[in-house]
Amino acid sequence: MNRREYLYRMAAVGLLPALSSWMPMENNLIRRRIPRTQESVTAIGVGTWETFDVDSSLTQELEPLREVLTLFASKGGNVIDTSPMYGFAERNVGNLSTEAGINSQLFIATKVWTSGKENGIAQMKDSLQKLKRNKIDLMQIHNLVDWKTHIKTLREWKEKGTIRYIGITHYRENAYPEMETIMKSEPIDFIQVNYNLVDRKAADRLLPLAAEKGLGVIVSQPFGYGRLFDRVKSKALPEWAAEFDCRSWAQFFLKYIISHPAVTCAIPGTGLPAHMLDNIQAAYGRLPDEATRERMVKVI
Repeated sequence: MNRREYLYRMAAVGLLPALSSWMPMENNLIRRRIPRTQESVTAIGVGTWETFDVDSSLTQELEPLREVLTLFASKGGNVIDTSPMYGFAERNVGNLSTEAGINSQLFIATKVWTSGKENGIAQMKDSLQKLKRNKIDLMQIHNLVDWKTHIKTLREWKEKGTIRYIGITHYRENAYPEMETIMKSEPIDFIQVNYNLVDRKAADRLLPLAAEKGLGVIVSQPFGYGRLFDRVKSKALPEWAAEFDCRSWAQFFLKYIISHPAVTCAIPGTGLPAHMLDNIQAAYGRLPDEATRERMVKVI
């Protein structure tokens, strides 16, 4: 039985509330400070790639997404990452969070993903409308697409107060040198990169540079596109995982990431309430030290 099947069955037999009871009091939730401002955000967020790309007219299919957002906010979570690239995701985040009365509680990060100044402006205005916002917390240049054009617009929008933070993203290692150049030369606030127990290349140069430059780091694909769950299929969680308050493989993977001192937030993507409750538990309790992190790598 894989993680999805297990948690589906837990929900089906009425044990989803039991998962919720894993969580200690909300004030114990691990939060991280954004280096530029010292504003704090939760160390575990929610990514929306694929999972929130559900036709906005399909009311029944939207209910799990609504529950993900409301449960996430009720546990103290606030970082939601999305993009125009993700189909209906922006619209669903905006509509569902507004209907639930939690839109203003969220730290919403989205992206500009097009070429040309005017196209970029039009796309970002569309994102503001879909997300039901007059201000975006973090606007990121998605996969560095036409970044030299968009970075000028983002600076202007930040000065006007339409966006609060500027970031860049990429998921391919061959883009890391260009990201380094931008991190060293441009006034950005965040980077978003892949980093997990099997994809650790970002820790060689990007994460130390982010710490040096005072940049926030959002980690995407924390489960390595699901490959991490494949590696531990049918394997028992090590008993010593309890030493850092870890109760599942998902928490094992996430605690490894957020225990890196340069990481601000990891954004596991999910459209299932049970998965979200499992994921956010990683932001409670103890985190592995460096020796334990090396041990975790050896397990994988």
